[in-house]
Amino acid sequence: MSRSSADVVIIGAGIMGCAIAYSLAERGVRNIVVLEKDAIARGATADAAGGILQQFSTETNIRLATYSVRVWETYAERFGIDINLHQNGYLFLLDDPSEERTFRENLELQQRLGVPARWITPEEIAEINPYIRLDDVVGGTFCPEDGWVDTYNATMGYAQAARKLGVTFREETEVTGITVEQGKVTAVVTSDDEIATPLAIICAGPQTRLVGQMAGVEIPVDPYRRMSFITEPFATLPASLPMTIEFSTGLYFHPESRGFLFGMADRDEESSFNKSVDESWMMMTVERLIQRAPAFEEANILRGWAGFYEVTPDHNPVLGFLGEPEGLAVAAGFSGHGFMQGPAIGACMAELILDGDAKTIDISAFRPSRFAEGVLAKEHNVI
Repeated sequence: MSRSSADVVIIGAGIMGCAIAYSLAERGVRNIVVLEKDAIARGATADAAGGILQQFSTETNIRLATYSVRVWETYAERFGIDINLHQNGYLFLLDDPSEERTFRENLELQQRLGVPARWITPEEIAEINPYIRLDDVVGGTFCPEDGWVDTYNATMGYAQAARKLGVTFREETEVTGITVEQGKVTAVVTSDDEIATPLAIICAGPQTRLVGQMAGVEIPVDPYRRMSFITEPFATLPASLPMTIEFSTGLYFHPESRGFLFGMADRDEESSFNKSVDESWMMMTVERLIQRAPAFEEANILRGWAGFYEVTPDHNPVLGFLGEPEGLAVAAGFSGHGFMQGPAIGACMAELILDGDAKTIDISAFRPSRFAEGVLAKEHNVI
């Protein structure tokens, strides 16, 4: 087995691994190796719906999202890559009256932090999306700055920029071990190499718990299957519609590639690494979609796929150093809202690693130790 060395080894080349690598390199760290068992942007990032959302229930998530939206809006200027930004807005539909108070309280926090979201009545919803059934809807929230982007191009933009700064990416390279000696990380082991390093950052998405176990630690991140589907070109509904979400079921749909992308969370499904498409769940999703937006009865499904949410007990990420062993950090467990926060996470993790504290946005609420401390940071607006 060959041996090499690096100042930092990042495990995972999705949006988190690439954004953190770029942000560290931008700060002057050059000897960085990013390991990816598949290909850049081809893991959980590739399966994401690409949504960018600021309508969260915690201050930390709102600040992370708002920072990231400003980056997504200027991405082409920063990195020279078109990420197909569509700021059509996010429209949340509430058909459960008991949720209204919580959403209004969250809205007050969002507005106080500068998010241009607002409460809307069923009549106003009909103006924004006139194609949905509203007889059971009590109201909703809408933010015109929210939307979606191309996850592959966005991630590759970070990877290419990091490469220009000297970062090494090794694709199709699986991590098989993390060496710990005298309570410190000393190396990351792959199938054909051992990389001596004092710092390993786990950005392995749904694989995070398994990677953490290589260093003898338990990181409470588990995979949950989420299926998405896309219709064939479908002109009945306009491409100007917002991302529309039925909050009670997690049903969502938005324009994509002259058709529509849609999905719905199966909240009763157990954690697993099953990436097959469940035909029965697809039919349930289609039925619910047609109930909410009857025009979809005319659409044909082009294809479907399954990916993973990487879920923690409080539906918020694990960010920072794990404490023991020394030299092991993590950025994972985003529970379905990771991609959209990639730019902010990259900047904050670089500050945490190099300065000892994240100054751009305080991410201490998401510290790994919170689970042992019993101080969870519950996120309400998870679909």
